Amino acid sequence: MSTRRQFLSQSSAALAGSTLLGASSWSSLAAAASERTMLKRTIPSSGESVPAIGMGTSGSFEITQGSPEYTALKEVLKRFFDAGATLIDTAPTYSNAEDILGPLLADAKLRPKAFIATKLSGVVGRDKGLAQFQKTLKSLRTDKVELLQVHNLGDWKTQLALARELKEQGKVKYTGITHYLDTAHDQLADVVQETKPDFLQINYSVTNRGAEERLFPMARDLGVAVLANRNFNDGKLFNQVRDKQLPGWAGEVGVTSWAQMFLKFCLSHEAVTAVIPATGKPDRQSDNLKAGYGPLLSAAQKKELIQLVG
Repeated sequence: MSTRRQFLSQSSAALAGSTLLGASSWSSLAAAASERTMLKRTIPSSGESVPAIGMGTSGSFEITQGSPEYTALKEVLKRFFDAGATLIDTAPTYSNAEDILGPLLADAKLRPKAFIATKLSGVVGRDKGLAQFQKTLKSLRTDKVELLQVHNLGDWKTQLALARELKEQGKVKYTGITHYLDTAHDQLADVVQETKPDFLQINYSVTNRGAEERLFPMARDLGVAVLANRNFNDGKLFNQVRDKQLPGWAGEVGVTSWAQMFLKFCLSHEAVTAVIPATGKPDRQSDNLKAGYGPLLSAAQKKELIQLVG
């Protein structure tokens, strides 16, 4: 079965004399980042801008401290921040991800640069929500977070009220509501319309475009920022293009891999504030970050890509 690593290797042939996975490629990206700025999008409720390439921690940060994977995450984070990215999406129910993320940020003195988006997840009632949030702060080694989201609409009325209370206390800068399934789009839209949070988070990819129907127009009209998750459709997109070449116009938008193409597709919708692909591999982080530079896809290019991926 083809893997993303194989796609990256194939794509690297288009790069003059360097490999996409190697240090020289990362050096080139870092140099480019120093000369130009990653795409940023505005948070409507405040006017603050955030880099459009974020990252998630589900799976990738659920590892053992001190392991080779832990060492790799140090480089993953270094490349992320060196490129100008800031937004990291996590949750207390992603196993031990927050216990891993917190020390990594603290030890590298990266917390001041980070825009941390976490969640009230799997809890019912104000007291349990507050206890979970306090544990999250301890795990992340911080006294506040930039975004607190109600995960998958769980006990959303109570938990959103708590998030807003914490916002008033200065413990949280923004509040949000999340989900990850097509079947939840209508319910999520109803909640967003009723409550108008600062952020909503939902699944969006080349082959899962349901959010375009109601959620994205609503977010635009209400002034709600959007985080797009499952940008690679849990990796299935790479299998769908395993025997296909990038479109001939890929170079025109600065794309050299399918991962970049999939992320750039998501960002080409004006409602999307940031994408949050998860990875624990430095080479994949380098690849993802490149999607934040260069032109976005035109309507015609998006249409062709949809037909190509099928």
